[in-house]
Amino acid sequence: MRGAGVSRFALLAATIAVLVMVLAPLRNARAGADPASCREVRFSDVGWTDVTSTTAITTALLSHLGYRPTITVLSVPVTYASLANRDLDVFLGNWMPTQEADIRPFLDSGSVVVIRPNLEGAKYTLAVPAYAYAAGLKSFADIARFAGPLRSRIYGIEPGNDGNTRLLKMIKQNLFGLGDFHLVESSEQGMLSQVARAVAAHQPIVFLAWEPHPMNMHFDLRYLAGGDAVFGSHFGGATVYTVTRRGYVARCPNVGRLLANLQFTLQGENEMMDAILDRHEQPRPAADAWLESHPREVNAWLAGVTTFDGRPANAALLMRAPRRGPADFERWVTDHKIPVGEAMAVMIEAIKAHGTGFFAALSTAVAASVDGLTRWLRIVPAPLFILGAAVATWLLRRSFALAAFVTVALLFILNQGYWVATLETLSLVIVSTLLSTLIGVPLGIAAAHRPRLYSAMHPVLDLMQTLPTFVYLIPTLVLFGLGVVPGLISTVIFALPAPIRLTHLGISSVPKPLIEAGEAFGATPLQLLWKVELPSASPMILAGITQCIMLSLSMVVIAALVGAGGLGVPVVRALNTVQVGMGFEAGFAIVLLAIILDRVSRPKHRGETR
Repeated sequence: MRGAGVSRFALLAATIAVLVMVLAPLRNARAGADPASCREVRFSDVGWTDVTSTTAITTALLSHLGYRPTITVLSVPVTYASLANRDLDVFLGNWMPTQEADIRPFLDSGSVVVIRPNLEGAKYTLAVPAYAYAAGLKSFADIARFAGPLRSRIYGIEPGNDGNTRLLKMIKQNLFGLGDFHLVESSEQGMLSQVARAVAAHQPIVFLAWEPHPMNMHFDLRYLAGGDAVFGSHFGGATVYTVTRRGYVARCPNVGRLLANLQFTLQGENEMMDAILDRHEQPRPAADAWLESHPREVNAWLAGVTTFDGRPANAALLMRAPRRGPADFERWVTDHKIPVGEAMAVMIEAIKAHGTGFFAALSTAVAASVDGLTRWLRIVPAPLFILGAAVATWLLRRSFALAAFVTVALLFILNQGYWVATLETLSLVIVSTLLSTLIGVPLGIAAAHRPRLYSAMHPVLDLMQTLPTFVYLIPTLVLFGLGVVPGLISTVIFALPAPIRLTHLGISSVPKPLIEAGEAFGATPLQLLWKVELPSASPMILAGITQCIMLSLSMVVIAALVGAGGLGVPVVRALNTVQVGMGFEAGFAIVLLAIILDRVSRPKHRGETR
């Protein structure tokens, strides 16, 4: 019995030993993976194509490893604040030294940690087309001499960007004699669209440029010398770093090993950006294709890295054919999508190619009207303007309280430093309302007299007001370039349905006995319109114009994204730089201007005295 017990014990011990030997590799492999809480990896993309490319490649790689990465588009300052608040995990676009001021407070507090450089040899400074360089525009010191051909403009990217901040500081300090220059802020693609227009017309332009970026292949450009005091030496020579929130690598060591291995090249990023910008591929499919065609780089990045479930990772494992499943149908449908976007792009390009003269003339006329009105308003001294506005308010509304409110509101805007921006916004609202009224009221009258015309117009009007405004900002930007023109035209498109609909409603609601009485007295259709219909419908028409003013003002922030200026610029800048104070200041200025325009322009109610 004793021997049998020993035999059973020996058998049990041998079994345990075998199990340990079999399970040890699995246990060791899983020990190299991350805990379940690390499966979701949160990235920031600041909207620059190079950062979009590196973020897409990294998130695609993590997806193949079994993680669930997410990408949020934010500005640079908001990105660092979100990392500090633990709302994000990783950012791959820390351009240094240009982002020194943005990241320094977070580095000092330890809330953001630098992992390693992921790209070296980058550039970031002002550039010009080669023909402008050959004409003598070779350095920052030469820009002022070309103020006339440049129209005293420098083109940047989104408001609040660190490069724009440096340029605004340069202008404010009158460095290189550029105190009278204006920085046009929009977006990367908006700026490049303007560069393409300038190159096509062989006009000089100064713009913010960087490498890596396909712009270096598509435009024959030259970087300006002498900007060391603004962007640093070697044409703003930059190194791009990977940063994470505090404690992330210790908590998620497997992702940390991947981030420590990541190192991109100028050529690799140019390839990815070219796929996104020129071949119009979505970032994720472009990233998957890039990873599949670069197994050597992928294997180097995966050294010491495991999949989320603990298996050793390599390029061959990641690129294996996926199992068939329900997602295959979705993928097939997506791969065979109807080319709606391509068709619209071709149509816009055709319109642009055959209507250059028309769009140039229209752009000149619209820009001249808005800029001229702005210059006229700026000529008037602020105290005189405020006094005139108060007097005009009293004459129109016969209300001392309203006149006092207008005075106090305008004085507050002046006190907060947004006077010029308010005048720019006011000019945009006045011109867009005037154009909308000149187009909308006659169309509303015609639609009221011709029901079939209104039936045809109705879905178009619905589309104009329901289509996201950013959608028709794109073709207007392509056709007219950056500045006030695409902002104004987009504003007119958005606001035009209001005067059309309310004019149609007012004319259609004229009592039939009034029409019959006019006809009985022998009035012609034109006399009926001027003597009967318009006076009867005037309250409704004025309500449409008032609504048009409010809709135009609501577009002020959207218009700022295409370089229109005005009160929208500080709002966007405050959003992108997390400046709460600036956001409230500009927001209050917009609200006060909206109240003034609404109270002064709204139609009088029955019984209201003059």
